[in-house]
Amino acid sequence: LVSLFMSDLMVGLVVMPPAMLNQLYGRWVLRGDLCSLWASFDVMCCSASILNLCTISLDRYLLIISPLKYKLRMTSCRALCLILATWAVAALASFLPI
Repeated sequence: LVSLFMSDLMVGLVVMPPAMLNQLYGRWVLRGDLCSLWASFDVMCCSASILNLCTISLDRYLLIISPLKYKLRMTSCRALCLILATWAVAALASFLPI
C-alpha cells in the first residue's frame, strides 16, 4: 500500500503541475528537454500505480486461496522483491522507449 501511495503521490507532485501548465497555456512552456523527461515520469508513475494495484490483487488472491500457507509464502523479502519488480517494470516501460 505504501508503494501505491508513493506512485500516486508522484503523479500529484511531479506529473500534474506541468500537465496543468500545459493545459492552461495550450503549449509546453517549460524547457524543451523537460518535455520528454516529464512524459517518461508520467508513464512511469501511472504504470507503477496500475502495477501496484495488480500486485495488491495478487497478494489478496494468494491470501484467499491458501490462508494457512500465506505467511510461509509471502515473506517480507518476497514482498520487497515484488515491489522492486513493479517499479522496475514501470521504469523500463517508460524510460527505454522515450
